[in-house]
Amino acid sequence: MIEAYKRLWPDRQGIQRIATQDELEKSIRVELNDELTHPRVRKSVDEKLELAVERIGKSTLTEEEQAALIQLYKKLATQ
Repeated sequence: MIEAYKRLWPDRQGIQRIATQDELEKSIRVELNDELTHPRVRKSVDEKLELAVERIGKSTLTEEEQAALIQLYKKLATQ
């Protein structure tokens, strides 16, 4: 799943250094919480999840990789 995530975000800073499942989950949590955006313009977790699912669905990842990543995003969004 780490390699699929890296292919989903090939140019995003720091993504290529992810080596463990914990690092992957931390990166997704940061994305879902929109932590790298100024607080006044942050989007909700639901909005970020919707955008991520859309990006994953439009990606060239296999259907299995897409399903696994979407499942992980949804799991982390509810925590």
